[in-house]
Amino acid sequence: AQLLLAGFQKKLGNKLDIKPGAEMMRALSVASELNKATIMADREVKTTLKRTWASLGAFSLIKLVGAMIGSLFVKNDITEEEIERLKSSDALEEMMKELSDAIPGVKTALIDERDRYLAAKIQSSPGNKIVAIVGAGHVPGIKNHIGSEIDLASLEIIPPSSPVSKIIAWTIPLVIIGMIVYGFFTAGSSSSIDMIQAWVLANSIPAGIGALLALARPLTIVAAMIAAPITSLNPFIAAGWVAGLVEAMISKPRVSDFETIGDDVGSISGIWRNRLSRILLVIALTNLGSVIGTLIGIPMVASLL
Repeated sequence: AQLLLAGFQKKLGNKLDIKPGAEMMRALSVASELNKATIMADREVKTTLKRTWASLGAFSLIKLVGAMIGSLFVKNDITEEEIERLKSSDALEEMMKELSDAIPGVKTALIDERDRYLAAKIQSSPGNKIVAIVGAGHVPGIKNHIGSEIDLASLEIIPPSSPVSKIIAWTIPLVIIGMIVYGFFTAGSSSSIDMIQAWVLANSIPAGIGALLALARPLTIVAAMIAAPITSLNPFIAAGWVAGLVEAMISKPRVSDFETIGDDVGSISGIWRNRLSRILLVIALTNLGSVIGTLIGIPMVASLL
């Protein structure tokens, strides 16, 4: 997610001949010239993204990921005039309302919480005169929270994973194994074999398709298909990890891949071309295929009881 966001930002910057973060770099340069202290006031990106994921339900998460992936296919050129128009208070307020209506949890973690975090950092900074360089979308919120008592520690906590997800992760393999064992004792070994075959096919094919869509190497696709039926019964490992490891061993990332990944993730062709991002794509799509396979496999096995 962080790479996709960075890629979209770079793509937008390239269109307008603006380097992402240029205003921050300029502020640091000026502060250095004037011999003034600087403070990095924003919250860690990883913390923000993890709190965002934790605040989203399954449907909202799908909408967000879909929107991020969809941004890779956006071809409409945005002009500098449009960017300037979006900086106006009315346009910003409208965008924030649209974001809140579409995916409420995203605005809470990405905007509202960071408004409070930035406000707390600014007002706790030493000095009589403070110059704060912030994104235009944060200005109204920061103004509202300046002077308020804000608990920074609570905004830095990464929520633990839901116990429900852990229960589901263990329930699925127990149910599948239980049905196979039950079939063995009630209908004989042939029934269990049919169930195992159904489970293998249901998991292997979607996982293989996922790896294929990521343009993985043939051996990686085979590894994904072999791993999926097994890893779907093991909460500690995922088929995508196995496929990603095999892809990394076959097609080792080059130094240039690390250097250009920020630019390459701005387009689908760039993701496929860069060995590092392709490994990440292999992991993601293989895992997605494995999840789909599990959802298909459970009723298939149950139908053979």
